[in-house]
Amino acid sequence: MANPLYDTLFGRHETSDRPFLHLPGGTTLTYRAFLASAARYADALIQAGLTAGDRLAVQIEKSPDALAIYAACARTGIVFLPLNTAYTATEIDYFLGNSGAKLLLCGPANHAALAPVAAKAQARQETLAPDGTGTFADLARDQSGTTPIADRSEADLAALLYTSGTTGRSKGAMLSQRNLLSNARTLTDLWHFTESDTLLHALPIFHTHGLFVATNITLIAGGAMIFLPKFDTGAVLDALPKATAMMGVPTFYTRLLDAPRFDRALTQNMRLFVSGSAPLLAETHRTFEDRTGHRILERYGMTETNMNTSNPYEGDRRAGTVGLPLPDVELRVTDETGTPLSKGEIGTIEVRGPNVFQGYWQMPEKTAEEMREGGFFITGDLGRIDEDGYVTIVGRGKDLIISGGYNIYPSEVEAVLDAQPGIRESAIIGAPHPDLGEGTVAILVPEGDGQPDLEAIQTAIAKDLARFKQPRHYDIVPELPRNTMGKVQKAALRARYAEVFTPEG
Repeated sequence: MANPLYDTLFGRHETSDRPFLHLPGGTTLTYRAFLASAARYADALIQAGLTAGDRLAVQIEKSPDALAIYAACARTGIVFLPLNTAYTATEIDYFLGNSGAKLLLCGPANHAALAPVAAKAQARQETLAPDGTGTFADLARDQSGTTPIADRSEADLAALLYTSGTTGRSKGAMLSQRNLLSNARTLTDLWHFTESDTLLHALPIFHTHGLFVATNITLIAGGAMIFLPKFDTGAVLDALPKATAMMGVPTFYTRLLDAPRFDRALTQNMRLFVSGSAPLLAETHRTFEDRTGHRILERYGMTETNMNTSNPYEGDRRAGTVGLPLPDVELRVTDETGTPLSKGEIGTIEVRGPNVFQGYWQMPEKTAEEMREGGFFITGDLGRIDEDGYVTIVGRGKDLIISGGYNIYPSEVEAVLDAQPGIRESAIIGAPHPDLGEGTVAILVPEGDGQPDLEAIQTAIAKDLARFKQPRHYDIVPELPRNTMGKVQKAALRARYAEVFTPEG
């Protein structure tokens, strides 16, 4: 009997009394205590009727119990499907229906709103709150924690993470045990993580960054985490002297730089700051190094592949680049036919390696579109490789917007806006934002001669779109710029609104 994911990340720590999670308020949870809780949740999942291969949809706030659900899924072979806590009932409806999840685990406050959605999908519904209460906690509390560890292989599906392009519905990226373990092992070694590290964890755990990068690396290394429920500047500043490493999105670092007490003295115990999920401005790199003496390590990854590249731990961390391909990842830049380009030429980034996902859930045609016969995944990101092998991302062929580390897909927002009264059509673009990396801009074309009621539109779309997807700036124009084929010229719109979020704009 073997279960590589559970055995490697969790099983070897079951009898360890080393600290694992340092929690707000001063409580520390050991590995042994955490995994005992996870074992009871594993029992509860089996009691709820799930078996290996079934999908568990989870939309709950970050907490030790939420993380224990991930461990319980690894133990039982159940496929973990984490969902952004900001998703609305409309969005959850699609994820449940598409994934065929057998159980929806949500917060108690959302139980009533999601009950019709769960019923429609014929999924059982349970609740779990950040304080460890809820119907699922009650079910777990009576369990012995003795469910046998499921026999699984590295080829088995471990997680389903939803992503999407600029057209069509969201796609479920199938991540195997091998995908998750290969990346965690590589990055633990590359970034020199050991059991002596304490990672400051302020990221969400429904996202690959906070879950499959930050958490898995800590588990592989056997270190500890200062486990904050969310990013709060004051809480992070208070925790920094007790940490050795931190992973974040660019927004974290710009907000820290806004705090006067963020300086060299506060960060003297730190050995590593990592940034990802969105581009980090070169100016932020420079300011951060001037203030703290630390040079942020930037890397590049995506839902379908986890991490692909990283600036070196020892060596030249180059601002504006995402570093070098990971040791077990092949990365190339190609033209539209898939032919590799020369160094310095801009093209589409393609990657191949043990980190690359197994395909899109129940979408073989879409999988075939984005995978070369030789195993290279077409990322859709545009970039170049310099003479030293450093990769620079120059744009995204699919118009994806990354705001505060979260992906926003224009077509989804446009569909909601186009359905509003008084709107003939819309275009969604990203514009540089000093705090979020990119802010979302909505350009609206009115129906007829009337002026749309923007306040009413903002209220209406809040029912169908998570807050991070909602536009931060609106403009009304008589028509959208188009090329001779009738396609909206979003590049022209991005140029027009490039300074809308700057002080001069």
